[in-house]
Amino acid sequence: MNDTPDLPPLKLKKDQERRLRTGHCWIYSNEVDIAQTPLKELEPGQAVSLLDHQGKWLGSGYVNPHSLLCARLVSRDPEHPLSVSLLVHRLKIALGLRDHVYTAPYYRLVFGESDGLPGLVVDRYGDVAVVQLTTAGMEQMKEAVVAAVDKVLKPAGILLRNDSSIRRLEGLDLYVEEAAGTVPEQVSVQEGGSRFQVDPRQGQKTGWFFDQADNRSRMLRYVRGKRVLDMCSYVGAWGIRALEGGAVSARCVDSSETALEGVARNAVLNSVADRVEAQKGEAFDTLRRLREARERFDLVFLDPPAFIKRNKDLKEGTLAYRRLNQAALQLLERDGVLMTSSCSYHMTRDSLLQVVNQAGRHIDRSLEVLEQGQQGPDHPVHPAIPETGYLKTYFLRALPSF
Repeated sequence: MNDTPDLPPLKLKKDQERRLRTGHCWIYSNEVDIAQTPLKELEPGQAVSLLDHQGKWLGSGYVNPHSLLCARLVSRDPEHPLSVSLLVHRLKIALGLRDHVYTAPYYRLVFGESDGLPGLVVDRYGDVAVVQLTTAGMEQMKEAVVAAVDKVLKPAGILLRNDSSIRRLEGLDLYVEEAAGTVPEQVSVQEGGSRFQVDPRQGQKTGWFFDQADNRSRMLRYVRGKRVLDMCSYVGAWGIRALEGGAVSARCVDSSETALEGVARNAVLNSVADRVEAQKGEAFDTLRRLREARERFDLVFLDPPAFIKRNKDLKEGTLAYRRLNQAALQLLERDGVLMTSSCSYHMTRDSLLQVVNQAGRHIDRSLEVLEQGQQGPDHPVHPAIPETGYLKTYFLRALPSF
């Protein structure tokens, strides 16, 4: 096709378009032919036409010359570059999936590249939408994004939660602002038979971890009559939902006093305050103290933050995952269940299982894999972008060594 959008060109070096042709949408600065299209002359967030080394049009997107990941392809249709209409169209496509899969409006509506909108995240809390713009290109489209979300969802309020540290890689300021309507201090989440109140302005992510919802539902079959330990609990999602499934008690441990206040609030909201204990502490230190006190649990949930954020963290982060899982296994009864997760993309599924198995063998525990989990369908994995498949979860039975 020879007709191309009237946008500044960004030409790639020879053979550097191969990844884009597989469906990927990222371009790195060392792939750009800066002799023909000087990258530094472009403005952060500027819309561009992407061309191969022969000048053939590949798609349109946006650029950031100050970032190693310098451009992202948004559209392969020359008649539909990034605009309000394209945003509305992609939002409607994303909403179609969520409306089909979910019975209530509590989910991630837009998951960046996987939903064809790189640099954009939208989480839905009933009639409130929380939006994250993580790239200069999406920041340039801020008003258009708000207008599109308002048109598609007609929410009571839209909050821009633009305080993620990833924005610094794009040279962007960090801020949180109410973009439309009214957003309350606390918003509601319904998950399974439980209800939660979370803080969309200061809570982790946008206030909630929607990506683990399916795994928390899967967990319910193991908890009846059990004592559970919820490490890195945040506001108590795992522990409180375990009580929903019939657990007799839940201890929620987090290093944040604010998070534990959320645990207490959500325990009352779900009428389980008499069965929830909130304990402040750092994960490794708390696990050690519990072991020294000879405390034991039937289930332990490990849902830690990412220990491996960059490839150079792999060695140290892998050791941290092993230490954490080993400490958790030492607290399990003879026939206990460990639910362990990693949200580190660089920790592969096979590597996580190997690490946990090594931890078990070191303390003479044999493990059985009962189930495997990943992020839910509101976080779809793009088959050409492996980075979008980041969450790994295992349910493991821990037995005496055999």
